[in-house]
Amino acid sequence: MSRQRYIVPDTSWTPDLSDFPGPKYLGLSRALRDAIRAGDLPQGTQLPTVRDLAWRLHLTPGTVARAYQLATQEGLLEATVGRGTFVAATQPRLGPTQPLYVERVQSGTERFANLRPPQVPEAGQTEAFRAALLEMAQTTGENWLDYTSQTSELPLRREIVSWVGDRILGPIGPEDVALTHGGQNAVSLIFDCVLRGERPVVLLEELAYPGFRYAARSARADVIGIELDRHGIVPEALEAACRRHGPQILCLTTEAQNPTTGRMPVERRMRIAEIARAFDLQILEDDCYSVAESDIPSLRALAPERVWMVGSLSKTVSAALRFGYVICPAGMGEAGRLVAQYAFFALSKPVADMCLHLFTSGAAGRIRAKVQAEFAERLQVMVNILGTFDLDWQPGLPFVWLHLPQGWRASTFTRMAEDEGVLVRPADEYALVGGRAPNAVRLAIPGSLPMAEFESALRRLVRLLAHPPAVLSV
Repeated sequence: MSRQRYIVPDTSWTPDLSDFPGPKYLGLSRALRDAIRAGDLPQGTQLPTVRDLAWRLHLTPGTVARAYQLATQEGLLEATVGRGTFVAATQPRLGPTQPLYVERVQSGTERFANLRPPQVPEAGQTEAFRAALLEMAQTTGENWLDYTSQTSELPLRREIVSWVGDRILGPIGPEDVALTHGGQNAVSLIFDCVLRGERPVVLLEELAYPGFRYAARSARADVIGIELDRHGIVPEALEAACRRHGPQILCLTTEAQNPTTGRMPVERRMRIAEIARAFDLQILEDDCYSVAESDIPSLRALAPERVWMVGSLSKTVSAALRFGYVICPAGMGEAGRLVAQYAFFALSKPVADMCLHLFTSGAAGRIRAKVQAEFAERLQVMVNILGTFDLDWQPGLPFVWLHLPQGWRASTFTRMAEDEGVLVRPADEYALVGGRAPNAVRLAIPGSLPMAEFESALRRLVRLLAHPPAVLSV
């Protein structure tokens, strides 16, 4: 770099990050990479300062700094103390030398493997949906002409009580159930029921499902992260947050923590319930990823007066149905349904009738069993292939938590995995703003991907894991 002729800072470069689905720092690092490769930022160009570019793109300085750091780790940029940041190369110096995934897709030589969201496999859904639709067509009448209501959903709520019979929930009945358009809609409904005031406080696990943050933001709530250990949220950290912030609700997953796969033991659950009672704290217990037939009491069973349990069919039958439910605290079912009535009246008639048919015919139960069996088989394949690495997993779950070997950062690994044609979710996407993000990634099971292609994707990750960028500091 010392012999290069430096070009004046490029103050006109303003990438469009609006369509990038992930964290903005990854979008900006990709935009840098593309602009350098295309020649829009020639070698030797001095980049704008972190603060200048942050102001121009309406980002935080920390976001721009992370993007610059990632591009520097890849060898594309070079930071010189007292002078600034410059384009150092037109191609990344680190990582695999294979063509970029985009180029391989365009040439038709490779199929994309998306290991970001779990996807249920075909397990009889197509035929079951067709049968339900045919029966619905024979019974469609004038009841499809008016607004739907919560009263008409009673048969479906009864089916939900049977559906969750493999859980230890304590006494529940259809009067405790509210139906929603999927799990995310259920989270929003609960926040509408619970949160009060201009700036309510929501507590989340320090690594948590991002949808909690989005729902809290829509409710104009402040979000506070609670430290995790291998058993779940740390009781002392929870108690300290309650004393300091006066939160109204805690969101957590007891059976299958997303993304770490952890399962909270009953002693920890009892302690959490005790703290919640002491501080009059409501609890949202996310059950969407739980495996079948839990053998220990849920938080809903331990503190029925304050726990809202969320479930859906997205991970067991079909995400396309957009069907979810809330097991409300004892005596709060009517309040939950009233909020649903004001928010969206009730489920759409086609969705409600379809789901009722799936439950009453037994198709939903048969599909769930087959989906779980397929996930179990693929999980075993994943564990066998990745077993030499530090992997957290739980039987029955459609994802694993991979702690990256020394030399890797989650952001760099995610980018290089994408170049290999495999999408994964880095820990950054689960961390709160300003929170801690370990060097780990979540790998989900794509049920629709042919097994041979699934295994191929995992073996590409193994090759990548075994060859971290040697000069990357940890």
